[in-house]
Amino acid sequence: KYGVAEISVGTAAHKLAVTVTTDKSSYPVRATAKATVQVLLPNGKPAAGAEIALAVVDEALLELQPNGSWDLLTAMLQRRSYGVETATAQMQVIGKRHYGRKAVAAGGGGGKFATRELLDTLLLWKPVVILDADGRTLVDVPLNDALSSFKIVAIAQSGAALFGTGSVSIRSSQDLQIIAGLPPLVREGDLFGAMLTVRNTTAHAMQIRIAATVSGLGSELPAQNMAIPANTSREVNWTVMVPVAALPDEHQQLVWEITAQEQGGAGVRDALKFTQRVLPAVPVTVQQATLLQLDKAPGTPLDIAIARPAGSLPGRGGVAISLMPGLAGSHEGLRRYFADYPYVCLEQKASRAIGLRDADLWQKFAGDLPAYLDADGLAYYYPPGQSSGNAGSDTLTAYLISASHEANYSLPEASRNKMLQGLATFVEGKITRDFWSPKKDLDVRKLAALEALSRYSLVQERMLGSIQINPTLWPTSAVIDWLSILQRTTDISKRDSYLSEAGQILRSRLDFQGTRMGFSNEQDDYWWWLMGNSDNSANRLILTVLNNPAWADDMPRLMTGAIQRQVRGHWMSTTANVWGSLALEKFAQKFETEKVTGSTRVAMQQGTTSVADRSYRWSATGGGKLMLPWPDGSASSAGAANGSGGIRLSHEGKGKPWVTLQSLAAVPLKAPVSSGYRISKTLQAIEQKERGKYSRGDIVRVTLEVDAQSDMTWIVLTDPIPAGAILLGSGLGRDSAIALNAGTGLAGAAANNSRAWLAYEERSFESYRAYYQFVPKGKFSVSYTLRFNNAGEFSLPQTRVEAMYAPEMSGESPNAAIRVK
Repeated sequence: KYGVAEISVGTAAHKLAVTVTTDKSSYPVRATAKATVQVLLPNGKPAAGAEIALAVVDEALLELQPNGSWDLLTAMLQRRSYGVETATAQMQVIGKRHYGRKAVAAGGGGGKFATRELLDTLLLWKPVVILDADGRTLVDVPLNDALSSFKIVAIAQSGAALFGTGSVSIRSSQDLQIIAGLPPLVREGDLFGAMLTVRNTTAHAMQIRIAATVSGLGSELPAQNMAIPANTSREVNWTVMVPVAALPDEHQQLVWEITAQEQGGAGVRDALKFTQRVLPAVPVTVQQATLLQLDKAPGTPLDIAIARPAGSLPGRGGVAISLMPGLAGSHEGLRRYFADYPYVCLEQKASRAIGLRDADLWQKFAGDLPAYLDADGLAYYYPPGQSSGNAGSDTLTAYLISASHEANYSLPEASRNKMLQGLATFVEGKITRDFWSPKKDLDVRKLAALEALSRYSLVQERMLGSIQINPTLWPTSAVIDWLSILQRTTDISKRDSYLSEAGQILRSRLDFQGTRMGFSNEQDDYWWWLMGNSDNSANRLILTVLNNPAWADDMPRLMTGAIQRQVRGHWMSTTANVWGSLALEKFAQKFETEKVTGSTRVAMQQGTTSVADRSYRWSATGGGKLMLPWPDGSASSAGAANGSGGIRLSHEGKGKPWVTLQSLAAVPLKAPVSSGYRISKTLQAIEQKERGKYSRGDIVRVTLEVDAQSDMTWIVLTDPIPAGAILLGSGLGRDSAIALNAGTGLAGAAANNSRAWLAYEERSFESYRAYYQFVPKGKFSVSYTLRFNNAGEFSLPQTRVEAMYAPEMSGESPNAAIRVK
């Protein structure tokens, strides 16, 4: 630094004076504040015609995470230092990130009745407001139901070099206030104290009657009366047992409507609406599933043996029957797989949107995509600002391009072009991506990239120069990529001989065992670190040769063989299920034309007696769903009479409907299970009011130790937390750094040893979840800290670790219920 001195450059010549005022400083809920914005130029004259952006945000949110992005002048006239910096502000946009309980919207709509349910943290966002000739504007700010303070911020710009920011704070209040202390998430069977705080903000005492109705609870809560002195708060508590549902419901919830009414006096009141999400402690899951076609003569029954799984909880689950006129459209096994899928990397977000054919999910994925691309246009699995990886993945990028194109889903044009350019430069060797792998995989990765490029006619023969063309040594997935490239790209030398060779190799590797399709080199095809497996290959082969005349006679056998690879109604991985759902859809569109009419009958048999009977009449709208509950009794009660029992199916009418049968049951885990991973869990009290017992406010350190039997990529570890507990260490305001580190010597919320490569941490009201890019053979551990906020007895599902792209590699450990005083 010899001979270098910093010179501070003034910004006064570029600063707009922005003043924000309101007609009042305090308002009742749902009132409208009148905000006036005045902007003056550096010379003191009005900034006529200048532009402002206006945001109104709950200050409780800003207390958790300040927003520096609206200091526009500082951002535009930055202090220059040594070095080069590249950054994006996209992750700082309010609304893109979740800041805990204060950011959860508890309801919507309304306004007719005085029930507070509109609690969003962003009140108003006006990106473009043009000022009048006096450099002034008047904006109406409609307040919601939150009893809080709000910050009104105006960010101004005039021309290309004048910027400024101004703000003012207002608050909303009322005489009588209900403040909910309910946990936002509970589990079936939880017994918890439903806590509320009722506040009297006046100068006189009140006699209050508090009542609560809870939709979904199944029982009434008694009203309570209490005296609240002036300027004082009192706590209200009900003991609530969360009911257990017989069947899984993705949207199960408890909806609270709470009222507090002054008895006599001025008769002031408050009312609050709050929604709790309900999860199962022992989820109802698919234990067995099958997809079959009713192709017998009309009226001829088909009998299938079935019984409630041993050890399952009575009164839970049953047999779910999904009826479809053809293979196209929604398949219940695949739909349930994607609907219940819990993980959130970029691939999984895209796969869920495609698998569910959910346009809203896809739009959300497309909106997030630009923030997941690196400088070369390759996609990260996790948000780059929150993950440890420093480079995007060519494998992930190729999958996103190919899967979206196959599904006819559009990617944002700018992002898609950037991704295609990134794949092209990767294939040409201008950029490199080095990741851990158990064997050399560069040629296979380049073929996947070329397959994606071929969908947009971007493959040039010179790109093949960096690949050794030897298909006999490639895994089946690479041969399928090669065949796809050749089918779409006509100007490749020796294309015809290459096509013939690829077809012969694929046919020689096909291995049918009964009706199930396999491959002779299936073990060598298991490239899990590239999201590849034989389920992928089976489904992608169908999509690749669907319109190839040379394979036309083989298509029904290939489709049936791929279906027979399913386990519990779905294939192995998210990627395999995406390719499979698309294969089913496109096969049906090409080969299935016969309409299904008449009615289909389904009966649950116990011995020779029908104990449940359902029928479905076919219409032009397509298929339907039926549900048969398990008969009462022991796990073998479906055949208790004579040892036999099951489902009887018959169809009266034209066509051959497809039927998906799923055995649904809640089977509690009673002992640890290890299939490649062993997991253990210990709890250490950091702050504890009473030794040996947990109380509200106690802080606990949780340590999870995992023993991996082999090297593996993309591992996820999930540990559930009790209802109402909060994970510390988010980095937001009000996190206790002292409590976080007490007695541990650790400097963060989660501590990991160096053996496993942590990629991303996910914190929610449901669980702590850690994603690892690579886990070597041996032991590793992770620790996190939580605080108990609610009293009660809380059930917990099992702690689980699994390889996301090799899900047969997993480990589970049961959790005892936790009692909090």
